[in-house]
Amino acid sequence: MKKSVLVGIASGFVGAIIGVQITLNQFNQEETEQVNVPVNQAQMIDQLNIKQVQLKNQNSAQTADFGEYANLTYAAESSVQSVVHIRTHFVVEEITYDPFLRLFYGEDAYQKRERHGEASGSGVVISPEGYIVTNNHVVQGAKDISVNLGTKKYKAELVGTDPSTDLAVVKIDAHNLPYTEFGNSDQLKLGEWVLAVGNPLNLQSTVTAGIVSAKNRNIDLLTSSYNPDEGVFPIESFIQTDAAVNSGNSGGALVNQKGELVGINTAIASGTGFYAGYSFAVPSNIVKKVAYDLIKYGEVRRVQLGINIMDNNSEVQKLNNLQTDKGVVVTGIVEGGNADKNNMQIKDIILKVGGQEVNTTSELQGKIAMYNPGDKVLLTVQRGDIQKTVELIMD
Repeated sequence: MKKSVLVGIASGFVGAIIGVQITLNQFNQEETEQVNVPVNQAQMIDQLNIKQVQLKNQNSAQTADFGEYANLTYAAESSVQSVVHIRTHFVVEEITYDPFLRLFYGEDAYQKRERHGEASGSGVVISPEGYIVTNNHVVQGAKDISVNLGTKKYKAELVGTDPSTDLAVVKIDAHNLPYTEFGNSDQLKLGEWVLAVGNPLNLQSTVTAGIVSAKNRNIDLLTSSYNPDEGVFPIESFIQTDAAVNSGNSGGALVNQKGELVGINTAIASGTGFYAGYSFAVPSNIVKKVAYDLIKYGEVRRVQLGINIMDNNSEVQKLNNLQTDKGVVVTGIVEGGNADKNNMQIKDIILKVGGQEVNTTSELQGKIAMYNPGDKVLLTVQRGDIQKTVELIMD
């Protein structure tokens, strides 16, 4: 059962659908283009120190005082140094039809032409060696990618993309860069202060503040990208905040009071295309896993439980004669999948993953997205009036 995020308010990409600012050479106006981006396998890194992706800056002499009242100055001043402005140039091939070409000139009525465009968004430096995480829709279809960090401009190379989470990693040839440390997005609490850092409306290094309004939101943002043949299974478990986010914020940082990266700003809910009170970010725990895989393997190594699921509630409980209205209900088992191999059944209710409670499909998807092939996953399952632990080895 899907829940509507906002009645009458459409959710959309901050940087691609309503956010990425595009200037077409033939049209002096803003519009949006989306083209599939092939993963550039040639950009796999041979001498990667993976610890750099998660490395903490132990040498920093700067400390912060996190007292009873929120003080966001340290987080703001430290995070703007590692949030970059990304600009892309892309070429879209179009086919036009003009019957007069054949009638009067004897030429083919179908003509090909190229449209050149530019787009912009944000990104976050996550390694001193120049790795930058951003949204897939910021760099999608890009022929050339450039990065502005402070007063310096760099040419960037695409490392890899993940349409399932709308994330991508690019790299610039630079060293000893300021970078943002990963925080634990699972530890975020409702009402906690956060900052959105990016380049909205081409205003570089802009910081806005808000609170965590909700967690594990599914807003059907990535549904259209579902493509099992290409291994694209949309994962939505967004952090919702009321920090102001606008065009150009896509791929920018969501940070906590410590200046730690807790999310990548991705979308807003709006009826106008501009900020209307709600913004959404990919949690940093998902970002870290995706970025790590893209940097090391050039693709995301993802696992699946092999089940169809739905949210549980009192109505579902009553209709299906279940023992609880908590957790996530299994509605189908994929033959040969991990769940099938471990004898899970329809109407099983998944209550916990790795000892952590799950109460929505998006929450369950978000937790499973953290695992790698070969990992052991412990599920707490309610079957009838019996609660049991199921151990799955993911493949």
